Amino acid sequence: MSEPIMEFTTSIPFWSPRVNPVELDEATEEQLDAMKVTPSDTGVSEYVLVLAHDPKTLKERTPLFNGIMYSRGGLSRPETELGAVAASVVNRCIYCAAVHSSRYNELTKDEMVMESIFNHGEDADLDPRQKAILSFAVKLSKCPSEAEKADVELLIENGLGMDEILDLVLSTSLFGWANRLMHVLGDPLPRQA
Repeated sequence: MSEPIMEFTTSIPFWSPRVNPVELDEATEEQLDAMKVTPSDTGVSEYVLVLAHDPKTLKERTPLFNGIMYSRGGLSRPETELGAVAASVVNRCIYCAAVHSSRYNELTKDEMVMESIFNHGEDADLDPRQKAILSFAVKLSKCPSEAEKADVELLIENGLGMDEILDLVLSTSLFGWANRLMHVLGDPLPRQA
């Protein structure tokens, strides 16, 4: 078995679960309903198949995740991904950072932002709006009480509305939880050629 990846990357690694995933062809009706798949669907990730061991939680998790990450209005999709990346960097979740930095790059066609964040953390060379978003998300991820009124005011000064700030809080917080779950349940491994 390969050693887990320890450095941040925008190349999405293979996620290797420590818990045996649910076998799709052996899943219960409740598990299939929670995954919203049919027995013939093979596009379900290992992660979702592991989460399917607790179908009641998975059934709540997926709409919550989709609502926060893909809703219309509020924070732009790339900036929502930026909040997810910030939390994932603080929490050292290599897999989530890779997935969401890759999505950010796809959406923006700009790889420099993620490269700068991975190389310089909070000191990344970003435009003022990105810098305010990153700083707020990092503070919220390290210790929620570190994110203060002045940080919210800086977000507002950089053009964020309250709906966008709420989206940033939600995406950052969601990954505070998701990163910890990923750490416990599996490891990011190099993809085999």
